[in-house]
Amino acid sequence: MKYEVVGGIPLRGVVKVSGAKNSALKLMAASLLAETPCTIRNVPDITDVRTMVGVLTALGARVETPSAGTLRIDPAGLSGWEPPEHLVREMRASIQVMGPLLARFGRVRVRQPGGCDIGPRPIDLHLKGFRALGADIVEDRGFIMAVAPKLYGAEIHLDFPSVGATENIMMAASLADGTTIIRNAAREPEIVDQQNFLNRLGAMIRGAGTDTIRIVGRKALSGTEYSVLPDRVETGTFMVAIAITGGDAWIENCIPEHVQAVIAKLREAGVKITEEDSRIRVTSGGRPGAVSVRTLPYPGFPTDMHPQISALLSIARGTSVITENIFPNRFRYVEELRRMGADIRLEGRVAVIEGKERLFATDVDAPDLRGGAALVLAGLAADGVTKVGNIWHIERGYENMAGKLASLGARITRLA
Repeated sequence: MKYEVVGGIPLRGVVKVSGAKNSALKLMAASLLAETPCTIRNVPDITDVRTMVGVLTALGARVETPSAGTLRIDPAGLSGWEPPEHLVREMRASIQVMGPLLARFGRVRVRQPGGCDIGPRPIDLHLKGFRALGADIVEDRGFIMAVAPKLYGAEIHLDFPSVGATENIMMAASLADGTTIIRNAAREPEIVDQQNFLNRLGAMIRGAGTDTIRIVGRKALSGTEYSVLPDRVETGTFMVAIAITGGDAWIENCIPEHVQAVIAKLREAGVKITEEDSRIRVTSGGRPGAVSVRTLPYPGFPTDMHPQISALLSIARGTSVITENIFPNRFRYVEELRRMGADIRLEGRVAVIEGKERLFATDVDAPDLRGGAALVLAGLAADGVTKVGNIWHIERGYENMAGKLASLGARITRLA
């Protein structure tokens, strides 16, 4: 499957952002903590969600789709404590079932997770948290076994503000005996979304959005109804798409506060941004100016927006510098952008980009989720017709990307 993209058309109109991939997957996992059904709305229709449905179903939960964008998850039949190896290999977020299963069953066995190859993403901080809560951990031939007849509250200091570890520990601690304090916790909006969801289940958590989270364990949790927050990475991706084409369009169903780091860099590059309560207007009259970007944990510039901003800076006036501080293999998209005429020099974790007046269409392959998105954006700006292959990477995290871009006037076709 490929996307065929005709470049040179400014994007105009209105596009609506879907629910956040990086929140929906974690809330689906968290639903296993409840003893009665959960209804989760604003769930994006993406491959990773379907994979997580497979994981939950294999564990004995019943998952239904009463309407588009809505999942009803009934954990009453939950009986498994070992998610299928092939599904865990497909998607890194599947590791998030560890905390709920450990809390519910006192044991869990998983394969080391897969996902995009963007650099080492060890789960040692997840395991550190489980050990602190009282679990015994055994790692053997690519599998991880955690056993804890009972979990106890603890004070846990993360060496790095890992999003996944913060989320997994929060879930496990929700059913622990006593109070857990996570220090140097991740501060991403998705952490706040998970806290809000867990509290709706009956958990007692406060502090999400700061670097210290306090969880008072409960004996049991019950189901609820909840709506996933908008996807800030999709918001940022459409902002760059409009800017790279010299367009003028509105992005709706978004939270401007969650993309302030991206807004700041686009404004620095000369792009006009107008913010309202739940929508953003992006207006770009020509080539952007060069900027320097350093990826950092939230609220810094997100690593998930690094490849997309690189595509924009490939046509900027002057020299830009991008420093990747989170995932060293984020640069796998660079060779494909070079084939489109981009002038990018790599020096370790740093990319030096000499802006060109234009990019040129060719056939390229998506190396991963965000790198694939960047190639689609480059194709929107390139002279000619670009074909982007391996789009299964892109469809893991973007709902109907081709359709949404087409609604803004882009000439983009999904080829079988």
